[in-house]
Amino acid sequence: MEEVQDCVVKLRSNPKRHRDKVYVGCGAGFAGDRPMAALKLLQRVKELNYLVLECLAERTLADRYRIMVSGGKGYDPRVKEWMSVLLPLALERKVCIITNMGAMDPLGAQKEVLDLASSLGLEITVAVAYEAPNKTEGSSLLPGESLGVGGGRSTYLGAASIVHCLENYKPHVVITSRVADAALFLAPMIYELGWNWNDTEELAQGTLASHLLECGCQLTGGYFMHPKLLDLSLPYAEVSYGGEVCVGKADGSGGLLSNSTCAEQLLYEVGDPANYITPDLVVDFRDVQFHQISKDRVHCKGAKPSNTCRPEKLLQLSPTEGGWKGWGEISYGGHQCLKRAQAAEYLVRSWIGERYPGIDDKIVSYIMGYDSLKAIGGNKDSDSAKQVMDARLRMDGLFELEEQAVEFVEEFIALYTNGPAGGGGISTGQRKEIILQKVLVDRENIFWLAHAKKASIPYLNQSTGSDMGKTSIVQAHKKLTSHAMGSQYFDASMEMPPSPSPASHGEKIALYHVAHSRAGDKGNDLNFSIIPHFPDDIGCLRKIITPDWVKNALSSLLDLSSFPSDQAIQHRNNLLELVVVEIYDVPGISSLNVVVRNILDGGVNCSRRIDRHGKTLSDLILCQEVILPP
Repeated sequence: MEEVQDCVVKLRSNPKRHRDKVYVGCGAGFAGDRPMAALKLLQRVKELNYLVLECLAERTLADRYRIMVSGGKGYDPRVKEWMSVLLPLALERKVCIITNMGAMDPLGAQKEVLDLASSLGLEITVAVAYEAPNKTEGSSLLPGESLGVGGGRSTYLGAASIVHCLENYKPHVVITSRVADAALFLAPMIYELGWNWNDTEELAQGTLASHLLECGCQLTGGYFMHPKLLDLSLPYAEVSYGGEVCVGKADGSGGLLSNSTCAEQLLYEVGDPANYITPDLVVDFRDVQFHQISKDRVHCKGAKPSNTCRPEKLLQLSPTEGGWKGWGEISYGGHQCLKRAQAAEYLVRSWIGERYPGIDDKIVSYIMGYDSLKAIGGNKDSDSAKQVMDARLRMDGLFELEEQAVEFVEEFIALYTNGPAGGGGISTGQRKEIILQKVLVDRENIFWLAHAKKASIPYLNQSTGSDMGKTSIVQAHKKLTSHAMGSQYFDASMEMPPSPSPASHGEKIALYHVAHSRAGDKGNDLNFSIIPHFPDDIGCLRKIITPDWVKNALSSLLDLSSFPSDQAIQHRNNLLELVVVEIYDVPGISSLNVVVRNILDGGVNCSRRIDRHGKTLSDLILCQEVILPP
């Protein structure tokens, strides 16, 4: 039984420095990441002390809640798969694994990992840290009470609960509920380097390292511009007691770790760079700089505590019903296929309107391969329409009532015999959507609980038990190594694009030739970076990238249809009035960070767009034509 602890920041009592330098690796940057890539990082970077699996986002949190209330697992169901791959070697190398795969049920995840360890004959300790029910101060909780806390609410906890686990239990694995991404990485730095909560300069640098690591291979060439991707290495950070930070990838690995990849990740999912908010610290990223010190290492400096220093309140997410989604897709090909897709859309809208008048603005539609990503903006000239020979219409509605979603799907299916000629490949679906309502809550009203359990190993005599555990580790390691390295000589790399040349001034050119970008999302808000290939171009870009320019570039996102009527255009213009654009200068990396509020159709958990996150919107921005002033 453990005492409930609130989230009010309390200085650590005589924190001990365990190392002068700690190595923290990222083994996963999202729920769909690759266990074998994490294993390769363990194999190739022998200095690692910690491996963090960051597998929880707003989308996956809502999914886990939906599944849990339906009787399924509230934790990430892949936790056993991940631990089967990583635990043997991690235990051999004395690398502690920290993960938020506990999601809505960290105790369930803990049991799964303990059962796995027992079956492998591995003697490990698994700690859990999770949000506790809101109880009166001084009361205690039974460990089983965490399941479905507060109707599924999840508060972004800081690093304190993980530091507590590391100090008190010396665990091999730490499993958490919703903890801020950066806190997963920052906690082992605080523990190992003996930092305290008022060491704000060091914490700022540690938070910088954590933010760079949290999305995995996005730092080392993934999601970038065509580096060699087959042998892509996950990243790690080397952090010293004084706050010096270097990020790296496995020596000689593929991908790319550079000032440019670091700059894109620095601004990913960031609002105001002067105030990057985490539960543990508010950090100013404006003067961050990157310096390449080798092919596989970059030195990072310049993060500092913001004037606000630490947020007084924490962000809490509460699941709530977000309506009923209904969708359908159908393909048309060949002569005038685009017009037939347009006719099909018109019919479905008309049919559903007969049953439910005034519901038209609940439905969005687009043609995949033509304008589903809005990369052509409003430039849908007749030539581009003539070139379309394969049109797949998708219609996506978000309705208040289940019966409306059901009716919509039924009307869409009717296109088979009641629609334009040659339609085929229909697919449809419907489901209840869960959205996460956000609210700021006082620290003193949020509590966390931590405890640990050891794996129960079947009885063996003393002389054979230890040997069996070691044998299991070696056999599992060999088996996994053979699988992991089996295709290492197959080269499926892409050619590197030519190095950009200085952009011409006074001529109309695509923004691609001037800058690169990455888009991120937070709820209904989008952010994207504008990072010039040549830093001296930032002055010209500041003059071009204005709020009106951004609104014009993104306005097509608000269209309800690929073929909007006058009424639909007026609806788009009304929505555009609610869009707010903020542009921030980031002088340390000679870049801009652009935040666009109210542009993502409600956010990832209820958006009706094919790209719910808005990740492709960086390319919509980069394909805009600009004229650099002389």
